[in-house]
Amino acid sequence: MLFLGRCNQLLQVPLLQQLTIAATIGFRFYSSDLEFEIKKITKIINDHPFPDQPIHPKLAQIIPSTTISTSFVENVLGHLFASHSNGLKAFEFFKFSLQFSQFCPSSDAFEKTLHILTRMRNFNKAWELIEEIHKTHPSLLTLKSMSIMLSRIAKFQSFEETLEAFQKLEDKLSDHKQFGIDEFNLLLRAFCTQRQMKEAKSVFNKLYSRFSPTTKTMNILLLGFKESGDVTSVELFYHEMIRRGFKPNIVTYNIRIDSYCKRGRFLDGLKLVEEMEQANCLPTLKTLTTLIHGAGIAHNTTYAQQLFDEMPKRNLLPDSGVYNALMNAFIRSRDINSATKLMDEMEANNLLHDNITFHTMFSGLMKSTGIDGVLELYHKMISRNFVPKSETVVMLMKLFCKNHEVDDAMGFWRYLIDKGYCPHSHAVDVLVRSLCSHGRVEEAFECSLQILERGRHLSKTCFRVLERHLEMGNEDKLKKLNKMIKNLHTVIPPSKGHANGISSVI
Repeated sequence: MLFLGRCNQLLQVPLLQQLTIAATIGFRFYSSDLEFEIKKITKIINDHPFPDQPIHPKLAQIIPSTTISTSFVENVLGHLFASHSNGLKAFEFFKFSLQFSQFCPSSDAFEKTLHILTRMRNFNKAWELIEEIHKTHPSLLTLKSMSIMLSRIAKFQSFEETLEAFQKLEDKLSDHKQFGIDEFNLLLRAFCTQRQMKEAKSVFNKLYSRFSPTTKTMNILLLGFKESGDVTSVELFYHEMIRRGFKPNIVTYNIRIDSYCKRGRFLDGLKLVEEMEQANCLPTLKTLTTLIHGAGIAHNTTYAQQLFDEMPKRNLLPDSGVYNALMNAFIRSRDINSATKLMDEMEANNLLHDNITFHTMFSGLMKSTGIDGVLELYHKMISRNFVPKSETVVMLMKLFCKNHEVDDAMGFWRYLIDKGYCPHSHAVDVLVRSLCSHGRVEEAFECSLQILERGRHLSKTCFRVLERHLEMGNEDKLKKLNKMIKNLHTVIPPSKGHANGISSVI
């Protein structure tokens, strides 16, 4: 009926407008159908019992060959990444797509698959993927894919293993040519983003003569010192940068400003804006966002609002990030009404509420109106089919369970599962513990099954709680969990903190 109504409207406008409107309507219907199909496929992959059943036959059954396209594969992988899917399923889906001759894999699809595998610390499969792509589609091995690999190895493995990975990538990808400054910058960034500044300086001093550092190189190191939270180290390295003959740019100033703001020294950060302008570096949207956030940390909402209001004079158009920064400033000063008005203003300006928006508001509501205010915003978020990120999921789950709103916690769980999302292990732990304490052991057992069936490990904490409640009268259920955990270990070895199964013989 809606479509027919649109068609009737078309007959009442000139031909050129008819064609334009028809194309728009067709695109909307196509986009809507494609989005529905992507979400459906993502949910089926997440729900697939793994590793009990192979996934390729299921993929062949539910995905017609005509559906496989670059955009489709990228979107499914993006949804799998956002939903914290089992990385091996994403890997299998990507390999499945490579079977189709009409499919041309993109660097984006490859990078998402690599990111999912390294996030779950499965470096063997990640190297396997790199080996395969190097043979079949070497052009997909970009600086970004290198960055993903190095940053995850730096986070989860040793300094020596990170250097070995860098050398291995150079041997494999450089076609017998030495890496240049771009690759060297990636290695430095891998250490700096993990705040491993001792290691970063060691690599810099060791390889400085081999490469020719640029201002970007120095900014990466400056960013590392900023992330470590030491303003003095930032300023010392900044002056070292100047002594070495490097000219600071807008990125350099933004890092220094953020360094001061994060430490509550908002006025010192503000003074740097004058220095920037004298150096012909005009403040950007990022600069103003940083300053507004810094004003919030200093509980100076007056200055935060003033900076926000000055943006049009600087020919800057506020985006969601700017609104979130100002919202955070109001929340820090317990001004929940002003923060709420900003949410309305964002809608009026067609700016979407993102995860930071919701997380910031939930944090403020928890401290002001309590559970009632949170529930109101929560239901608003759910009505928009918005799925928050892990940090927000854990925060909400903790709040619901702490306030004995177990029905809301279970409703949230079902919503996430229905959306194809695999909740973070911390959220699972909180929910299972709460359910068991309220005598709802059967539901706790079912939630744990859902996680294991999706190829995700249970934590030791979660399993011990279940073991304690199931070992008296529910031995069969406990044995079933134990069998599934052991089976999962055959394809995804457990890491520290993962459940190993029954601790005592029943």
